[in-house]
Amino acid sequence: MPAITVDDVLVLPRLPKLDPAGTAYRPVHRIVSAQHGVEGEGFPVRRAFAGVPLPELDPFVHMDHVGMIELAVGEAQGTPWHPHRGFETVTYLMDGALEHQDSNGGGGQITNGDTQWMTAGAGVLHIEKPPEHLVSSGGVFHGAQLWVNLPRAKKMSPPRYQDIRGKHAGLLTTSDGGALIRVIAGDIAGHTGPGVTHTPITVAHLTVEPGAQVDLPWNPAYNALVYALAGHGTVGGQARPIQEGRLTVFGGGDALRLTADRVQESRSPKLELFVLGGLPLREPVVQHGPFVMNTREEVQQAFEDYQAGRLGVIPAQRLPHTS
Repeated sequence: MPAITVDDVLVLPRLPKLDPAGTAYRPVHRIVSAQHGVEGEGFPVRRAFAGVPLPELDPFVHMDHVGMIELAVGEAQGTPWHPHRGFETVTYLMDGALEHQDSNGGGGQITNGDTQWMTAGAGVLHIEKPPEHLVSSGGVFHGAQLWVNLPRAKKMSPPRYQDIRGKHAGLLTTSDGGALIRVIAGDIAGHTGPGVTHTPITVAHLTVEPGAQVDLPWNPAYNALVYALAGHGTVGGQARPIQEGRLTVFGGGDALRLTADRVQESRSPKLELFVLGGLPLREPVVQHGPFVMNTREEVQQAFEDYQAGRLGVIPAQRLPHTS
């Protein structure tokens, strides 16, 4: 998995050792298996949050896990132009390549640990598709897209696009060097990520070595969700088993315990985890297709605005790629 890494994690800052007597490790509230679905022009995804009540996800509303899959020549597919309003899309790519373009002028190509962070806000049109070289040659593709809700006061914010290179992620490790922690947004133990957020959240990608344990400090005001991107392991003090495609919802506390099994598969030699949490908005959520608002009337207005061309216009020319 080519997501950003380092040759020697022991040169990185380290998590503090937690005192078991003074640490409230979060219990496992539930573990669910992602459901298979189809997105865009026909590419397969796993619906990571399927079956979890929205109040437990708040401030997140949706997440798709794509891959890890081996694409044949001509098999790579994307999405057509489509609208969004009222939330943010966070697309994190661990393997492969993906192009983005939107009606607000944002766009570029991400690969191998990069993130595209699009704030739809008041409304935007965008398209995501594999670059021509991936379509013509095929290859491995692995990524995830997270939808972050915007609070009522910021739902009509101007659209914004952030092109976050993997090399800019906040990197740290555990006290024994048993895991590589990439902070994409928010902070873990004072180590921050580059993502600028409207909603207080933390998003991180952890690679845990076989047999290693991570005691991860976590903001007690945030919820805590851990999705297994690859590999096998356990979560919580109860050592509940997890594997690729399973989401763990934790209860309250100020730390998470995550452990990789000593024996992993050759296809996934390490435990790969997407760890996220945020300050719950505790506001009504009405989602219909590409719109996430607070009332049905606001969703209806979003559809009317889209049909009237008030959410943006498809650009006549493609934007140059960023590097």
